[in-house]
Amino acid sequence: MSDTTQNGPVLAADGTPLKRSLAKALRMQKIRALMLIAPLLLFILLTFILPVGDMLFRSVDNRIVQEVLPKTVAALESWDPATSELPDEAVFAALAVDLKAAAEIKVHTKVAKRLNYENPGLSSVFRKSGRQIRKWDVENDGPYKERLIKLNDGWADIELWRTIKTYSGPRTMGYFLNAVDMKLGADGAEVRPETERIYNTMLIRTMRMSMIITFSCIMLGYPVAWLLANITTRSANMLLILVLLPFWTSLLVRTSSWKILLQQQGVINDVLVWVGLVSDDNRLVLINNELGTIIAMTHILLPFMILPMYSVMQTIQPTYLRAAKSLGATNWTAFWRVYFPQSIPGIGAGSILVFILAVGYYITPALVGGTKGTFISNLIAYHISTSGNWGLGAALGSILLAVVLLLYWVYDKIVGIDNVKLG
Repeated sequence: MSDTTQNGPVLAADGTPLKRSLAKALRMQKIRALMLIAPLLLFILLTFILPVGDMLFRSVDNRIVQEVLPKTVAALESWDPATSELPDEAVFAALAVDLKAAAEIKVHTKVAKRLNYENPGLSSVFRKSGRQIRKWDVENDGPYKERLIKLNDGWADIELWRTIKTYSGPRTMGYFLNAVDMKLGADGAEVRPETERIYNTMLIRTMRMSMIITFSCIMLGYPVAWLLANITTRSANMLLILVLLPFWTSLLVRTSSWKILLQQQGVINDVLVWVGLVSDDNRLVLINNELGTIIAMTHILLPFMILPMYSVMQTIQPTYLRAAKSLGATNWTAFWRVYFPQSIPGIGAGSILVFILAVGYYITPALVGGTKGTFISNLIAYHISTSGNWGLGAALGSILLAVVLLLYWVYDKIVGIDNVKLG
């Protein structure tokens, strides 16, 4: 369609060409729409995208070695870590200069801490040497190789130099390798000894227990949601208050309550002994293991399963069941062939919600799981808040995020995310 006539372009009321006026109006409409969603976009950027990006960056960041020991890193470029000989005098001289400069501004402990993650015991070599080397005249106190080894015999350990050489780059895959029970050696990636492998076990345990918790919530939540959807509104509202009641109670209080209930001298064991199901000498061990974590987390996450299923079941017309029964279907056939398929979207929504919440829990597993019922999130929290190994914590978090996204993709391919409904 042309915007011109025989007498020239079509004009708007203000005299501007109609095409330009329409483009301006459309542009202003888009700007207004963008301004409306700008606060939400800013919120998502600050609370999700930037933290995730920072986590991914920390999982590969290794600048501290190059920044604190620049001359040593440069001198080590010609040294082959596969050899059994120590670096030459020039490398030790560069180390003396770097270590003295770092010790004077007290940053040698930072590189010591970083390298100690990969080679335990290396930190003390840097710390002890740093205190003494500040007194040296690094320009006239050579030869440095003999003096440094005499100062601390750790400098004569070939593994120390291999560690410095291996982790001398600004980026490293060492954190990710450590997160999957491997390490970055002189010849590349290698599997850690069996006694040092914990992360793969923890990740598998987290996935397995989260799936068990999700399945337990489905088994317990489905009958409750069905009851809420098929009784009178007044009764449903009263029961719904009981479902929502845990949300009004502190998570720490609920977890501590389960800790009291599940212990061997707790209420559950006392009742079992009283009714004669177990003897007083053989009380059940329900805490500080996987079972305790599953019980406590199933109770905590159950409302997140009930609410999506209830909202979907409310939309299922009871006339469908009556029609099926009028055509000769039994109660079970009518439920299984007519009612249950329509409730699957609610099960899917609740399952995704419960599973994603479960894999990220760490307070409840820490309190009731002991050493056998903790999740990978507990190790992430430990490295972030206690050990200070942010790189390894970030790598573990990135792997956990990738696994959850992979499972989400598989779920979408098998079930279809479009079939998930919240009501």
